[in-house]
Amino acid sequence: MDIGLFLLVLGLVGSVLGGWVALDVRGSAATLERWGEANAELRRHARGDLGPATRSGSVALYRYIGTAMGLGGTVLTLAGLAMVL
Repeated sequence: MDIGLFLLVLGLVGSVLGGWVALDVRGSAATLERWGEANAELRRHARGDLGPATRSGSVALYRYIGTAMGLGGTVLTLAGLAMVL
């Protein structure tokens, strides 16, 4: 019963957060892209590399990852429900 509740909660959190990014609610995927580029730029400057920026991920990539996370969360939620019931 305990593992079922754990899977249920973990699945719900994964579904909500993955869906939030996959559906790009309030520009969350674009925010993740800007955050990743800013961190990559800080790492390059720390190494002393002042060359042109390289793209680490795009909005579409973050939306695909969010979709996979949402689907995985749905599977975990269903597994948790099956164990609890």
